[in-house]
Amino acid sequence: MTTPTLQRKLTLFDVTNLVVGAIIGADIYVASSFGAQYLGPVSLAVWVIAGFIAIIIALCFAQCAGLVPKVGGPYAYAKEAFGPFTGFVVGWSLWFAELISLAVFPLAFTQYLTFFIPSLGTDLFLQTLTKTLFVVFLAAVNIIGVKAAGRVNDVLTIAKLAPLIFFAVVGIGWVTFNPGSAAANFGPPVAPFGFGNFGTSLVLIFWAYAGFEISTIPAGEISKPEKTIPKAIVLGITIVIAFYLTTNAVLFGVRNWTLLANDTAPLASAANSIFASSAVLALIGGGVVGIGALISVAGSNESGMLGTSRLGYALAADGLFPRVFAQIHPKFNTPFMSIIIQSIIAIVAAVIGSLALLISVSVFFMAVAYLATCASIFVFRRRHMVPGFRVRGGPLIPALGIVFSMFLISQCTPTQLILGLALLLAGLPIYFKYSPKKEIAELNTALVAREVVLKRLYWQERTFLAHVLLHIKQWYRKARERVA
Repeated sequence: MTTPTLQRKLTLFDVTNLVVGAIIGADIYVASSFGAQYLGPVSLAVWVIAGFIAIIIALCFAQCAGLVPKVGGPYAYAKEAFGPFTGFVVGWSLWFAELISLAVFPLAFTQYLTFFIPSLGTDLFLQTLTKTLFVVFLAAVNIIGVKAAGRVNDVLTIAKLAPLIFFAVVGIGWVTFNPGSAAANFGPPVAPFGFGNFGTSLVLIFWAYAGFEISTIPAGEISKPEKTIPKAIVLGITIVIAFYLTTNAVLFGVRNWTLLANDTAPLASAANSIFASSAVLALIGGGVVGIGALISVAGSNESGMLGTSRLGYALAADGLFPRVFAQIHPKFNTPFMSIIIQSIIAIVAAVIGSLALLISVSVFFMAVAYLATCASIFVFRRRHMVPGFRVRGGPLIPALGIVFSMFLISQCTPTQLILGLALLLAGLPIYFKYSPKKEIAELNTALVAREVVLKRLYWQERTFLAHVLLHIKQWYRKARERVA
């Protein structure tokens, strides 16, 4: 693939597409049953609340991108605002957040595979083997065939999205023709467990919105950034909320929440229920969605693995991580040692951890990074006010971002908090050992070069739902040209 270039400033549609592409992946397959487990049908409201929190924090990233256009990401913002130590803490938190997320997908893959191979659910050895082979295969793909994987991912985008569209369409049709059964599946009661688990449910569901932090790009690349960036964030995340809400509303409508609470493959099981009157159709319906889940989970883990390795590479480039993380394979030109190390950790975490534990700890680390990013805005407003760049909300937005980030942290269970804090403190010896090291200047240049940033944006525009939106835009432009 050739290095992408911008032929013109990014428009509102372009930036909105980047936001959508950065968020929606395989998370909906993983997080869709958590609400049923902890709150029941009323959990649909939590998807909206979590989306609103994501909008506020994403707007904080937009302010950072406008005020300090030459740096990007929580690690760089924290380092610029508060110095190397805070930058390291945030970088360490982000690395762990993404690393733990890598351990979530082998678990999710194994659970959806159980839909096809029920005996896998009771065989711990086969589960461990499946998780290990899953991670090892994707690690090899990232080390050896990144370019080929990118081309394959373009082809598989439809395979990832089509099952969800299929599920939504047939599910809405089923609800339309079976309103009584759909109402019975929802409840009553709508809130069978009360609201005591609201915080726990919010943390788990918020994980499905993670990713917006990588969608923010330098304001200089965007047409009218002071207006375009906030609008794109609100519009993009609103599209995501609508997508998630539709999927979950159909899910609760076609399958009783008491069954959803115990489903290991909720969307596949619900698709199976839609066609329950015919054994053959039920098998096909559940199979289509189940295979889509397996492909989507594998695709998300493959792209996430490369992104996480790049973060370790960046920290090593700044002299804050062991240089082994910055080792590039002489033949394949990939950060192979970073990929190998994180894969080993992901396998161990996937074997010993549960979905809820891993996701909650990942959100804990994300919230630490979000907190630092939101706080850095107050420093940037004093140091780096860019002429002509103004965003609505002023200090209210970062203040709310700080409050929401602290709230997410506070809603983790004591066990999750202890584990998160222990892993956070484990980074201190690494910092004190490696912080005196000089930056690896040539690696830093490679990480922040304009071509690298554009390459990341090119990738985001071609993932999952954003891929479809991109084709709609291209079709619309061609239609207008023909009319003209």
